[in-house]
Amino acid sequence: MNAIKGRLVPLRDVVLVSDMDFGEQKTSSGIIISSDDGKAHGIKSRWAKVWAIGPDQQDVKVGEWICVEHGRWTRGFTVETENGEITLRRVDKDAIMLTSDERPNDVTISPTKS
Repeated sequence: MNAIKGRLVPLRDVVLVSDMDFGEQKTSSGIIISSDDGKAHGIKSRWAKVWAIGPDQQDVKVGEWICVEHGRWTRGFTVETENGEITLRRVDKDAIMLTSDERPNDVTISPTKS
């Protein structure tokens, strides 16, 4: 499949993301977790980086990291950028659960302690 070239502009409140990880992961403590994509235990939310947003999107910003409910994203499509090819996905805006200014270091989500 060829990469899409040119300028992409999301419509309305669409959110496009990159860097959604489906492969092997490593926790902040160094534990390696094998790829679980396509397996029953792989049904979990995933973090992704907001790559572009439509003009009506007010909940997230470009560059922010978001956690999306499992399966609430499209299949990826390849885009050619000045830094090489990347895979983008559209996420369901109603499935965005969390945001972070920095890439989360761990693969799990833990509540903050008071």
